[in-house]
Amino acid sequence: MLLFLILPAYLYAAETIGNIKTIEGKAVVIRGENSIPAKIGVKIFQNDILETGSDGAVGVIFRDDTRLSLGPNSKIVFDEFVFSPRENRYALVTRMTKGTATCATGMIGKLSPKTVKFETPLATLGIRGTKFAVQVEE
Repeated sequence: MLLFLILPAYLYAAETIGNIKTIEGKAVVIRGENSIPAKIGVKIFQNDILETGSDGAVGVIFRDDTRLSLGPNSKIVFDEFVFSPRENRYALVTRMTKGTATCATGMIGKLSPKTVKFETPLATLGIRGTKFAVQVEE
């Protein structure tokens, strides 16, 4: 008997870009049509959306050791993540639509700072240092 398993396209060859390391209050990871409760150890993939509630805070560590913390009522999309040192290819592009965040960039920020972009509704932050904080009001 032949069994076919139908999986959403985003699960094929999906590569983890990071993991949730800390969580307080309510937060969710939105992946395609699914909403996954944010818990320690939940994997983050490119194009995931991370959203915190009014009592929520989340800490994420990316594969390149970038550390991102979100405060209450925050929403961020992980648009692009490329960490391929063997091929000398790097990118970290996020889009934050509301809330607060702090970030300490990892290897991508050190090896290729021009490829790190933190987009907000009013501006795009180009990272030239290693740490920053941002607040986006609705």
